[in-house]
Amino acid sequence: MESKRVVHVIDDEETIRKAVGFTLRTAGFAVETYGSGVDFLKIADEAERGSIVLDMHMPDMNGLQVQAALTQMDISMPVVMLTGNGDIALAVQAMKAGAVDFLAKPIERPLLLDAIDRAFARIDTAEGRALEEAEACRQVDLLTPRERDVLEGLAQGLPNKTIAYDLGISSRTVEVHRASIMSKLGVRTLAETLRIAFAAGMGRPL
Repeated sequence: MESKRVVHVIDDEETIRKAVGFTLRTAGFAVETYGSGVDFLKIADEAERGSIVLDMHMPDMNGLQVQAALTQMDISMPVVMLTGNGDIALAVQAMKAGAVDFLAKPIERPLLLDAIDRAFARIDTAEGRALEEAEACRQVDLLTPRERDVLEGLAQGLPNKTIAYDLGISSRTVEVHRASIMSKLGVRTLAETLRIAFAAGMGRPL
């Protein structure tokens, strides 16, 4: 019998751990839960390889610090970041550090399961990553040049006002472009938008 895939859920809120754990277990995953990043890092070397659902805002160590610690320990497990009050800058930091996705609480089941599926696809094969990059480039090619400019600004972690100033347009026009970008890319969240942008090679230092 094939063993279940393991998801390590790290969140200081017990209600979130239970809710996420229930969602994943009913979808067929094995789940291990931890009340802090410190607790997980203590056993990370011996933990079964899988994916990680990681809360951004926790006492002692936040999600970005846990990500950095895992990198320093040379532990490669794809991360899905959670936040109760995320913003563009945090999403950019998390995803540039390798996070598969950045989900806002309360977490929608379809978005969580989709992110976990992509996390395990990243483990399974480099070919899956190449396909994701090719599809992202195809999607970005659907955008107008100005929409690509706005998307690049978002991928750089810039707020609407800064993007508007840099492009010589109004903040309202940036918002209109953002809505059009998300519609053309077929996404509903900023994290999904950024994932496509990064996969297409956007957001690199200028």
